[in-house]
Amino acid sequence: MITFKGAHYPKSVILYAVFFYVRFAVTYRELEIIMAERGVPVDHATLNRWVVKYAPQIAHKAQKRKRPTRGSWRMDETYIKVKGRWCYLYRAVDKRGDTVDFMLSERRDAAAARRFFKRSIETNGSPEKVVIDKSGANLAGLLATNVVHKITVAAPPINILQVKYLNNLIEQDHRFIKRITRLTLGFKSFDAAQATLTGIETAHMIRKGQIGNAGDCHFRVFAELAA
Repeated sequence: MITFKGAHYPKSVILYAVFFYVRFAVTYRELEIIMAERGVPVDHATLNRWVVKYAPQIAHKAQKRKRPTRGSWRMDETYIKVKGRWCYLYRAVDKRGDTVDFMLSERRDAAAARRFFKRSIETNGSPEKVVIDKSGANLAGLLATNVVHKITVAAPPINILQVKYLNNLIEQDHRFIKRITRLTLGFKSFDAAQATLTGIETAHMIRKGQIGNAGDCHFRVFAELAA
């Protein structure tokens, strides 16, 4: 259970603010105004602290509760600005469009790709096929993953396809994340970026129906993860 002990506002108010920020394209100052209009005077710095503190905890529980993903993945990375520099958000979806996993990295290289595939497989199981773009780093990361996979699991290697048009699904899926992050004009720290992105990705999974039942209120599903 996620604890809200010591908070000056009720759990429901905090969860509403966190959900609103990670689900909709608003700035912290705009959210401050929205909360004030609902009778909750809370400054934008406090809203930021709530997101950074609670979003990762909710995201951790979301990963455990999401529906199983399919064995065919589409993987790609997109750009996120942190402290004035571009970082890389590695993401993968299955052939249905469900989010498999995501990882923010300061570098875009084979080591980062290998870390992403390692954590994705640990969470979701090994895929049968992964579609990537023409990135040599992603290919190298997958090949290294196959070597380790063969030794430790003694299973068939992951089939690797480098076909750009087959990756349209993940490229389209990036748009929701970019629409939310665009208003931040860049994160102030890597940790804050990572924490916020976990919340945004969780809200995106709820929107896609990966958690809860079809037709459920999205905020209620989000709040239940904090129970």
